[in-house]
Amino acid sequence: MVRMAAVDLGAQSGRVAVGSLDDGRLEVEEVRRFPNGPVEEGGRLRWDLDMLCRETTDGLRAAGDVDSIGVDSWAVDFAFLTADGALVESPVHYRDPLRAASLAELDRRISPRELYDRTGIQRLPINTIVELAGMAARNDPALANADMLLMIPDLLHNHLCGSRVGERTNASTTQCLDAATGDWAEDLLERLDVPTQLLPELVEPGTVVGEALGAPVVAVATHDTASAVAAVPLRGDGAVYLSVGTWSLVGTEIARPLISDDTFAANLTNEGGLGGTVRLLCNVTGLWLLHECRRVWAELGRGYSFDELVRLACDAPALQAFVDPDAEAFSQPGPMPDRIVSFCRETGQPAPETDAAVARCVLESLALKHAHAVELLRQAAAVAPVELNVVGGGARNELLCGWTAHAAGLPVLAGPEEATLVGNLLVQALALGELGSPAEAREVVRASFRPTVYEPEQSEEWQEARERFSTLLAGNGLEVSV
Repeated sequence: MVRMAAVDLGAQSGRVAVGSLDDGRLEVEEVRRFPNGPVEEGGRLRWDLDMLCRETTDGLRAAGDVDSIGVDSWAVDFAFLTADGALVESPVHYRDPLRAASLAELDRRISPRELYDRTGIQRLPINTIVELAGMAARNDPALANADMLLMIPDLLHNHLCGSRVGERTNASTTQCLDAATGDWAEDLLERLDVPTQLLPELVEPGTVVGEALGAPVVAVATHDTASAVAAVPLRGDGAVYLSVGTWSLVGTEIARPLISDDTFAANLTNEGGLGGTVRLLCNVTGLWLLHECRRVWAELGRGYSFDELVRLACDAPALQAFVDPDAEAFSQPGPMPDRIVSFCRETGQPAPETDAAVARCVLESLALKHAHAVELLRQAAAVAPVELNVVGGGARNELLCGWTAHAAGLPVLAGPEEATLVGNLLVQALALGELGSPAEAREVVRASFRPTVYEPEQSEEWQEARERFSTLLAGNGLEVSV
């Protein structure tokens, strides 16, 4: 039996788990969980990297003796190190308003279409290249003081074992890699006046990058979605996965980047996956809206557990009003319930009047946006899924899984819930030689985790809801403010 420790850092929380692989079956036990979130520092939203490093180390000590260690996290965020290994400044949070404000500077230097044709990455204001373009335009002193740029998991590797390399799946999300070569697109960055000597050497997922606490540190598929997709028991070409958490990543696995007029128009992204695969996917703002509503309600003295919110939503009137989860109005922290009410009013819909109605509006809207993303993949990439594989925290949300099945008209197979941890552990097992291929790793998933199946409901109500939602998306673009 091999015993491995997985560190999974998310935008809401982090956790450390131990995985035991024995006779083709994997068991996972969480040993530490801790909250995570933005902090204000120097007028910007940032991540508390010192806390993440401290909690990670404490969690790994709680894990005890293991045969390997792997770290994954969310994408796009980074920090700089000096030549002697000191942190130049805390990593900027992807929802910091100044990053989004830098998108115009990026567009001025490089057209969106040229950037997409080179990188295959969708246009988003949170992308790494947007922050770098803004820093260069402002002559940010951090660039002059830096010796190395590392993404969040690479920074944890550096903390654990001194590694100064980048892992390819997370680097692929930056919009700084050439999709054809898989290497840094240095000429694009030079046009932005970003010093390319800061870019690290890239390694493939499954590379051992050092040793910590007596165990090898494996650069797994360090983008958490790449780890999650490695643990999806996909069946056949064109199978579609939904990794549902703070973000919902709706995609399919392909052999090489797909960059075309259709994928550009659909804003689909080509990110790196395990074994040289490409994750062609659509980024959808996920349960972030409900997390933010829950935070606001708690501040007002109405504290709900996530399960309580789901139960409240179940009892609220069905299919009354919808929001586009990706509307600009919802991109920043703030009074999310009020923003949702305003969006509904300004789009001519009945405004949700209770917390339960707001929660139901969010979950139904997310289900409909999932279905919309599946349709984008169908049209742009000619996929014809017969089922949807939902993994991540959203896999335990029965309402969201069921409503996604109804909205898409396809069965939903939910699980494993802890796909990111599972994928992290499976890549470690590949690095240790315990598994021979990604296909064998997925066989372990099938043997270890039984999915819950949600059948679609074909009804006039859901058909009408799909039509209303499509009309809403077609007209979206208005500014909604509170």
